[in-house]
Amino acid sequence: MNKVYPEARAALAGLLKDGMTIMAGGFGLCGIPETLILAIRDSGAKNLTVISNNAGVDGKGLGILLDTKQVKKMISSYVGENKTFMNQFLAGELEIEFNPQGTLAERIRAGGAGIPAFFTKTGVGTQIAEGKEVREFDGQRYVMERGLIADLSIVHAYRGDTEGNLAYRKTARNFNPPMATAGKVTVAEVENLVKPGEIDPDHIVTPGVYVQRIIHVPNAVKHIEQRTLRKRQ
Repeated sequence: MNKVYPEARAALAGLLKDGMTIMAGGFGLCGIPETLILAIRDSGAKNLTVISNNAGVDGKGLGILLDTKQVKKMISSYVGENKTFMNQFLAGELEIEFNPQGTLAERIRAGGAGIPAFFTKTGVGTQIAEGKEVREFDGQRYVMERGLIADLSIVHAYRGDTEGNLAYRKTARNFNPPMATAGKVTVAEVENLVKPGEIDPDHIVTPGVYVQRIIHVPNAVKHIEQRTLRKRQ
């Protein structure tokens, strides 16, 4: 089975539809699958529910899909860097399901592990727990959170082989690995594409069984959210 596709549009062919749920990896602008995000924009798919730690920034990352108003709902933890997001939310054009960051990560991990729900202390007694089941264990109250599964997961890896085995670099490892397991179909963009056996098995984070399609992105742009400079002494 050949998993390698020549470019992003081909890799997403037949997968995109209006109203679908998409997980998008990355942390801030680090490790985002921007080549695949651009292809989703160009597809015109709309009314999307997007699960991501954040919503990119204006004009970059998932901000690209907000600019075209293709996103109906975000399931996120932090969205504070995006004015477009704020304006659409305040205008009633965009839904948001906020999650504590650890809860979001565990909801994704649980979905990928086949766990439909779990209990956590985070959010008990707050708005986060409204409408959710709360139980007591060992004298402590816990709120039930559902695992998350997406129709499509798009992830970015530093290195991958043609069988779909993936390795990540630094901060890009935060949300990409669990999302790769929680999509019904996972498409990965890979900076360094190698032959099977060229990645040390101890370095593989995502086994290839979770990845259905791959594109090679050797010159991925590394955006910086907030550039801070100081004068030389």
